Amino acid sequence: MPIYLNDLDVDSKVAGLSSALIVPCNMCPAVTVAVRENKPFIQFFRSFLKSAPYDQYIKALQSRLKEKGIKTKVFKSSLFHQWFLCMWTPGQRKKLRKYAKKYEAVIVLGCDSATKTVRDLVESAGCKVIEGMEVAGMMNAQLRFHSPCNVSFENCKIIPMSQ
Repeated sequence: MPIYLNDLDVDSKVAGLSSALIVPCNMCPAVTVAVRENKPFIQFFRSFLKSAPYDQYIKALQSRLKEKGIKTKVFKSSLFHQWFLCMWTPGQRKKLRKYAKKYEAVIVLGCDSATKTVRDLVESAGCKVIEGMEVAGMMNAQLRFHSPCNVSFENCKIIPMSQ
């Protein structure tokens, strides 16, 4: 049951900045984007352990920010056990802390837990933490496998979070 996320206005929050590090969680936001676009979450023979819709989403964000004169880089977590940002290993967290020092801001694509993880790591670096997404609810969906090795989420319903 992945978390469903809505996009937040990043563009206005980066006004006046010249650099930002994009820190994506590779699970819930990727599932969200794939569901929204009605595309496979993963196509193993095309992009192995990457979600093509999510990669395109991130590239579009980078392009928008570049048009505003903001230099960006995406902080990568390619190992499957590091897909959930909130459960990163100490080594991955240390790596992010080091990278963040080179940027004015960090844009987090993930839930509140992902944002908290990043905020705790970059607080001492003096980086501005920008939430790129917010929690809208939990997804209730059916996991489907299609030839050739595509993974999709179907019949998705968004269940609001209880306050």
